[in-house]
Amino acid sequence: MSDDPEDRMLGWDESVFRDEHVFEIDWLPETFKHRDTQMETLKYALRPAVRGSRPLNVIARGPPGTGKTTAVQILFDELTAQTDVKTVRVNCQMDSTRYAVFSRLFAEIFDYEPPSSGISFKKLFSQITDKLVEEDEVLVVALDDVNYLFYESEASDTLYSLLRAHEAHSGAKIGVICVSSDLELDVIDALDTRVQSVFRPEEVYFNTYGQAEIADILSERVERGFNEGVVGPTVLDRVAELTEEQGGDLRVGIDLLRRAGMNAEMRASRSVEPEDVAEAYDKSKYVHLSRRLQELSDSETALVEVIAAHDGQQAGDIYDAFSEQTDLGYTRYSEIINKLDQLDIIDADYTNVEGRGRSRELTLNYDADAVLERL
Repeated sequence: MSDDPEDRMLGWDESVFRDEHVFEIDWLPETFKHRDTQMETLKYALRPAVRGSRPLNVIARGPPGTGKTTAVQILFDELTAQTDVKTVRVNCQMDSTRYAVFSRLFAEIFDYEPPSSGISFKKLFSQITDKLVEEDEVLVVALDDVNYLFYESEASDTLYSLLRAHEAHSGAKIGVICVSSDLELDVIDALDTRVQSVFRPEEVYFNTYGQAEIADILSERVERGFNEGVVGPTVLDRVAELTEEQGGDLRVGIDLLRRAGMNAEMRASRSVEPEDVAEAYDKSKYVHLSRRLQELSDSETALVEVIAAHDGQQAGDIYDAFSEQTDLGYTRYSEIINKLDQLDIIDADYTNVEGRGRSRELTLNYDADAVLERL
């Protein structure tokens, strides 16, 4: 490299990025590394669908950012390209009720949205199964982030309808993949007994990546996303180390690379340096928090704001402040607390309060300023 500082500076029309889309979460790698065992189990479960039979059901569990969604997307792409199997991935963060799930299935199967009102669930359901039987198609449904259906008490009804479809309409063949990032949620135990009796899934666990695996996986994004020589081995290893510190969540590492590249460009530098990574980490370490907050409803967001302002206070006191901003009753307030606790945004621990018995103390699991900044 030249010693002339001008040779190490970017021009106005230059970039350190070769393809910035590589650092989007939905970008699928050409090689899916360190998940051979999990992919083989998924393929084993879905193989009957290729032969025109109902596939085995699956629960795919593991911490956030361990490749569960990517595995499903790659597998579904292969099935769509090579077979007649119909595949639909439902984002349960967005579609968190039974009706919303089946509306998504309808839209994917018919290529247009169902009416926004005036159609019952029974009719929606029958139209979907009628179509599957008419076309003699096998449908595989991936309920991604299925834990959100549990948070809204919609999981049992949704799964019951999917798993009993062949009884409601002879010839309907549907298989289900439940994808969960909530390690405290026991999917089977949390379901109604009527669902447990028919839902006997294969279980696939996606373990946390180690630092060397993280570096290996991120190296493909570096190679395809940055121009040659922009990110050296030392910087890549540091990104992998910081990603491992955040529970091995690859989304942190991907976001960290993108932000570090942008920081290098701000300095007009042709290479990403450790200081670019250090500066980016202050934001990238909250990538999972940002995603969770973005999916909250207005009332849920309002409660997070109130808790941030009254961090560590009793649930009853926080409700007084919350009720001044909303017209929601205490029952719905308690339901939102449970959801925020399950999402690990807050801790809602019971404590003994003198003169008041047991009460829940509500505390944020993140810095209050970091939470408010991302709402």
